[in-house]
Amino acid sequence: MSRKSESADQAAAMDSAADIAKAGRLKQIRMVAGLVHKSNPRALPIVFGSGLGILAVLVVVGLLTGLAALLIPLGVLLGLLVAMILFGRFAQRAQYAAIEGQPGAAAAVLENMRGNWTVTPAIAANRNMDVVHRAVGRPGVILVGEGSPARLASLLAAEKKRVARVAYEVPIFEFQVGNEEGQIPLGKLQRKVMRLPRNLKPAAISDLNHRLKALQPSLQAPKGPIPRNIRQPKMPRPKTR
Repeated sequence: MSRKSESADQAAAMDSAADIAKAGRLKQIRMVAGLVHKSNPRALPIVFGSGLGILAVLVVVGLLTGLAALLIPLGVLLGLLVAMILFGRFAQRAQYAAIEGQPGAAAAVLENMRGNWTVTPAIAANRNMDVVHRAVGRPGVILVGEGSPARLASLLAAEKKRVARVAYEVPIFEFQVGNEEGQIPLGKLQRKVMRLPRNLKPAAISDLNHRLKALQPSLQAPKGPIPRNIRQPKMPRPKTR
């Protein structure tokens, strides 16, 4: 597949994600189901089959043991629960597949993490469009880079040095997102960050965010014209969760 067609597919996926966010609840479910099916045609049969399988087992057990009045409703609830969990996981994978390779994909993942996080996208970048995002939470400061591993090493090191000037004795973690050696796949970024130890109290996080606001973005505008055949999604704004 050519770069042009690949970029068009990614742009279409981003447009679909935007449409889902604007739709109503029931319409959202249908649109997400369509996105999941497009990403993995076997996903929906697995979801429905798992839910119905649990219901069927409990129905049979209930009929054999004379506890049908108890086990059948339980089977319905358990079947729905399992189906919902599986559907959520497949939907998340489809979402990651839709935004993978897009500028700001890692920042979008960080902004959707549970908990009190302050995410600032694109705090540092270079002319090659390698970019570093920052998240602040209970673990400390997390710097996440997107781009070439060779170029990101120096970019992350410089940003870590800048942050350390105001983040006194606060743990600073560095991650590179991508599919090359030494990088973390986009789909595993959230789990990796959420497993970090909780080092800071809420008061310390608030004070740290106040000090980090004094840092100015160290962005370098890329040289040369921007290709017109590539549609790039808007970078998310800094957001406190």
